[in-house]
Parts: sequence; C-alpha cells; structure tokens
Amino acid sequence: MSTYSLAVDIGASSGRLILGHLANGKLNLDEIHRFENKIVKKNEHFCWDIEALFQEIKTGIKKCNELGIKPDSIGIDTWAVDYVLLDEHDNLLTDAVAYRDPRTDGMMEEVFKIIPKEKLYFETGIQFQKFNTIYQLYALKQTSPEVLQKAKSFLMIPEYFNFLLTGKKANEYTNATSTQLVNAFTKKWDHELLDKLGINKEMFHEILPPKTVLGTLSKELVEEFGFDMKVVLPATHDTGSAVISVPEVEDSIYISSGTWSLIGVENRFPICVPQALKYNFTNEGGIDYRYRFLKNIMGLWMIQEVKRNYHDQYSFAELVKLAENEQQFQSIVNVDDDRFLKPDNMVDEIQKYCQETKQQIPQTPGQMAKCVYDSLAESYKLAINEIEEIFEKNFPRINVIGGGCQNEMLNQMIANVTNKEVCAGPIEATAIGNIVAQFMALGEIHTIQEARTTIKDSFEVKTYKNQYVRG
Repeated sequence: MSTYSLAVDIGASSGRLILGHLANGKLNLDEIHRFENKIVKKNEHFCWDIEALFQEIKTGIKKCNELGIKPDSIGIDTWAVDYVLLDEHDNLLTDAVAYRDPRTDGMMEEVFKIIPKEKLYFETGIQFQKFNTIYQLYALKQTSPEVLQKAKSFLMIPEYFNFLLTGKKANEYTNATSTQLVNAFTKKWDHELLDKLGINKEMFHEILPPKTVLGTLSKELVEEFGFDMKVVLPATHDTGSAVISVPEVEDSIYISSGTWSLIGVENRFPICVPQALKYNFTNEGGIDYRYRFLKNIMGLWMIQEVKRNYHDQYSFAELVKLAENEQQFQSIVNVDDDRFLKPDNMVDEIQKYCQETKQQIPQTPGQMAKCVYDSLAESYKLAINEIEEIFEKNFPRINVIGGGCQNEMLNQMIANVTNKEVCAGPIEATAIGNIVAQFMALGEIHTIQEARTTIKDSFEVKTYKNQYVRG
C-alpha cells in the first residue's frame, strides 16, 4: 500500500494542499485544496489572517478523507520571517504582523547602533532586509516592551500551525535562520545578540532540523478528521523546501521564482566574508544543514500588483502576450528599491521611477509588463555576476523552479541576458521538496541525492538557450 504525505504550502498570495506518493519510482502529486492568502489590516497593522489559514488547512485535510485517502504524514511550509508570540497559557499575545508592514522602518539602523552591521553579518550570515524578524522584534520592543516580557513562546507561522495540530512547540532550522538571530556556525539561537538587544531569549524553543517527526495530531483533531497522522517538519521556510527540488546542483545556480525571487547556490558552509556582505547575500539554512547562499530579490510581486492595479482585467498570460508586443520598450527599474515593497499603487510607482531616472515612461499594460520583466531579468543577471565573482567560477546553468518557471518569456529573457542554459521546472517545487522531506523522515526515501534523482525522473524540465547565439 502506498505511503501518502500531505504538503501544506502557503505563499504570500495563495496556499495549497498537495498529496504525494511514490509509484514505479516516480513521485505523483494530486492537488487537494487551493485557497487565497492575502494581507489584511488589523489593529492598525498589515497582518496575515492565521485563523482563516488554519481553517483552510483543516478543510484540505478533511477533503483527503472524503477522497478515501488517509495521509501518513503532513508537513507545513510558509514564507519566512513572520511570527506570533504566546503567553504562559498559550494564548496569542500578538497578531501575525506581515513583513510588508511599515513598523520596521528605521529599525535596522537602530539595531546597528547596538550591534555593528559587520558583526551582525559575520555571526549570522543573513542578508540585510528591513523586515527581518530581528527588526520586527526590536520594533515591538520599542512600542510594546511588556508584550515581549510576557511572551513564553516565539513561533514562526508554520510552527504555530504545527502547535495547533499537535500541541507541541518547536522552532525549525531553515525558518529560524531567516530571523537573523541564529548563529551561522553553531546553528543555535545567538543569545549574545538577543541579550544586547534586550529581547527575551527564554521565549525561543529548541531548533529542530527538517525531517524531524514532531508528533501526531491532538486527540480533538483525530476525532474531527477521523484519522491520525504524523506531523513532520519539512524545510518550513518555503524556499528551503523549493531548493530540495532543484534537479541539478553541481555547477548550477537556482532561481526560486514566485512572489519573491531567491537566487543562489547550495553550499556546505556559510560564506560570511566582506564580499558577501558588500553584495548583501544571505546564508539561510537548508536540509541536512546545508546552506542556501542566495540573494532575496523582488519577484513576481511586482507583476501581481500591476495586474491588481489594472483591476485584474488581464490574466498573467495576457500580460506576457502584451509585453511580447512591446519589444522596443526598454525602461528598467531597480526592483529592490524599497519603494516597490508595498506601494499604494505599483503602476504609479514604476511610472514615477522612470520619470525620475529620465527613462521612457510605460503607458500601456504591455509596456508596464515589459518593464517589470526586463527589470527582473537584469536584477538576476547582476546577482549571478556577483555569485560568480564571489565563487571565482563560471556557472553554466540556471535552474528556475516554482510557479514563475511557467513564464516562458521571462525564462528566455534570463537565457538571453546571462548567456546561460536555463532549465525551467518543476513548477510545484516547494510542495515537492516538502513531500520528499516527509518521505525521508518516514524512510521511503533515504538521501537527498535519491530524492533529487526521483524528482528529476518525475517532472518535466524545459530548457532555454540564448536565442541570439548561433550554434
């Protein structure tokens, strides 16, 4: 009888529950449930509706039973950096404030007054982004220090859902590293940093690695669902799960393409050197204590917002078609400018940027989409050049994974501007990585190499080459 594992993969704009099982050496996926996720305004902050998200998780689990399938395990991954705090009675002390909330404005600079930027990087190896958890917690300390003092549990979003499923509290390695509070070398919470910032270190839990079986469902949920299953920690940071799905690793750079674009390489040790600091690369944790040396770049969030600003009258596919008809339009914006993190209107902001930089201002939906895609491709090219400079080697291949790999126009742009082979796929990279981590915990797959071979044999990967090079 097949072993079924259920991946709960929640991104910044949508979530899905996907069942996976092995048959004839190949991984088979079935989407069980899909739902929307969005930021809501709550108590004057931009927040995630975690109560609604947990109800969606439960709905998906119940659908499995309706299909006559009782999964052997479940694993949850989400975006990084965001968290909740619980009190001594396990009640929520905070809302799940979203990383796009402006409460962290100026907090990074305040932290640097206490901990020098270089020291913070050389100890944690994490990219400087104003929304990192360290700055979120410091912002909370400025406005509500009593909340931090009351807190008995710090749980990141997937960890909170795991607590609701099992009643057990633990922090998971890949997501914990994104906080900029974990020592890159000891792989533990950096108590020295926490003490210097005056952040209550007692609220943090033991950091457990992916493939850990956290426990089973609570008695109440077993009765509600009609079955029990193991709750396994995948790489709970969605990019950590996605990178497991990269079919080729040697001599290749990956781009995990979604709301954000994560571009980098897998490494066996952290690179906390001045050059990496200069280019603002991160060393986030991966499966088997590997490191994801990467840069977090603004991704398809920009086109998602453009689509919304045009009142959703064009599909993403239609925006690509419109962009293809604007080949002469060449304006470029810096996608990592903070002005694009959560503008009131993305279309207006892009037009203002082009006006300020004395470039042609995009006027039509096609020009706007072409500007976004060109800008993303250029940002990828720059990051790849920086990676090759740091590693002092050429990487001939780029693996694009995740939902963004379906954008054939962008894939071709990347091949053209980098003059590298671009391999696109698999699409559901995060859910796949989540599922194979569960399979490794259950003994169905034994090593990461075996997992990657299985993934490569199971899913189509499309190749693109520079169309302007002959031969």
